[in-house]
Amino acid sequence: MWTSTQYRQLVRGSAWYDLIVTAAFVTPWSFAVLHGLLTALSQALDLPGELPPFAPVHRLMANLFGSVVCMWAVLRIRDPQQIYGRYDAVTRFLFAAWLAYALAHGASSLVVGFLVLELAWGIAQVLPVSKSSRAGSLPQEMGITSHS
Repeated sequence: MWTSTQYRQLVRGSAWYDLIVTAAFVTPWSFAVLHGLLTALSQALDLPGELPPFAPVHRLMANLFGSVVCMWAVLRIRDPQQIYGRYDAVTRFLFAAWLAYALAHGASSLVVGFLVLELAWGIAQVLPVSKSSRAGSLPQEMGITSHS
């Protein structure tokens, strides 16, 4: 179980992960570099599965994905609300489903690492958050007492 402070840190941490991992998807130029690096890595490790060249419409989809995910990440970094963490968990389970689908249909095994991380972040963000009773204890913490 998370405390509300820990959960806010978790939401912010998952957002930083998203921003770092997805930033290269935002532009056609950065995505071309990333795709080249991933292709070289896949070949160097002799991994099974395919990482095909991208046509313009594929790059467009990758850039749209990167733009939306990065903006969602910035929102969660600036304002890591619990509800955003819950929505993010659902999104991660959807992403995990599509990653598993891609793997089952011949995608590069590089996808496995992303699948594991999506599941880990998703599971972490669906765990319960303790109900804080800060409002009830706030006056005592501040040294305020009631005098009748």
